[in-house]
Amino acid sequence: MTAPVERGTAASAGRASAFESARPRLFAIAYRMLGSVMDAEDVLGEAWLRWQEAPAEEIRTPEAYLTTIVTRLSINQLRSARRRRETYVGPWLPEPLAAGPGADPSGHVELAESLSMAFLVLLERLSPVERAVFLLHEVFDFDYPRIAMLVGKSEVSCRQTLSRAKKRIGAPRSRFDADPIEANRLLDRFTRAADAGDMEGLLGLLAEDVAVWADGGGKARGAALRPIHGADAAARFIAGVLRRFVPAERTLRLCSINGEPGCVVHAAGRPVAALVFEIHGARVRTIYAVGNPDKLHALRDLP
Repeated sequence: MTAPVERGTAASAGRASAFESARPRLFAIAYRMLGSVMDAEDVLGEAWLRWQEAPAEEIRTPEAYLTTIVTRLSINQLRSARRRRETYVGPWLPEPLAAGPGADPSGHVELAESLSMAFLVLLERLSPVERAVFLLHEVFDFDYPRIAMLVGKSEVSCRQTLSRAKKRIGAPRSRFDADPIEANRLLDRFTRAADAGDMEGLLGLLAEDVAVWADGGGKARGAALRPIHGADAAARFIAGVLRRFVPAERTLRLCSINGEPGCVVHAAGRPVAALVFEIHGARVRTIYAVGNPDKLHALRDLP
C-alpha cells in the first residue's frame, strides 16, 4: 500500500508538471488580455495557488481548468487596470515583450501577429469580457461552447459579444511584414543615426507621415503627452530623447519586441526605453516608444 505522504507528493508533482506544461498558453492568454508582463505573471501566480488547492473532483482536464482560472482572473485584473488607465498620463502602451527564452512561448505565426503593439492598443477599445471572447475566438481558435464555459456566459451571449467587439475594433489595418534582413539593416542605420544625432540620416529612414507614440506614464522626462506626427518632428523627438543620456554610458541594442523589429536603449547599464518599429518598404511608418520605468523590468535581463 502506498503511504499517504507518498501519494500526496506524487499528486503535487503531477499538478506542478501539468501547470508547467500549460504555462506557455496561459501566459499567452494573460499577456494579450492585460498588455502587461508583470500583471500576466501575477495572474499566473494566483492561478498556481488556486490550482494547488483545487479539489480533484472538480478537475476534468488540467488544461481546461487552468485556462478557466486564468481567463477569469485576467478579466477581473483588467477591470481594475482599466480604471487606472483612465487617469494615465499621456498615451498608454503595452509593456514591451522582448524575444528570447520565455518571451512568447507560443511559437505560432498567428499568435505572434496578435502580439503587435498596434493590435494590443486596438484591444483597449473593448470591455474585459469582450476582449476575452474576441481573443479566445479569433486568436486562440476556441469554439463557442468552450468560450461560454471559460467566461461564464451563454453561447448566445458570447456570439453577441464577439459581434459587438468586432464592430468596436473595426476593420484591422493592413500589416506590413518587413523582410527580417532588410529590417535589421534599416534599424542598424536608424540606431547609428539616432546615436550620432544625425538628423539627415534619420529623416532619410522615416516615412513622411510617420507617427511616434511615446509612453512615459508621467515618469520619464521628455515623454510626449500626445502622438507625434511627421518625419521632422519624429526625428527631433528621438534625437532629443537620446541627448538626455551621457553618450559614453548609452547603448542601443537591436532585438525583436512584440514580434516586431525594435531596440532597447540602455544607460548606465539599465534599460531606459524600448522602441518598436512598424516598417513599410524601406521606411519606418510608426514608432512605439516606451519609457515608463515600470514597464521595462522584463528587459533588464536581455543579453
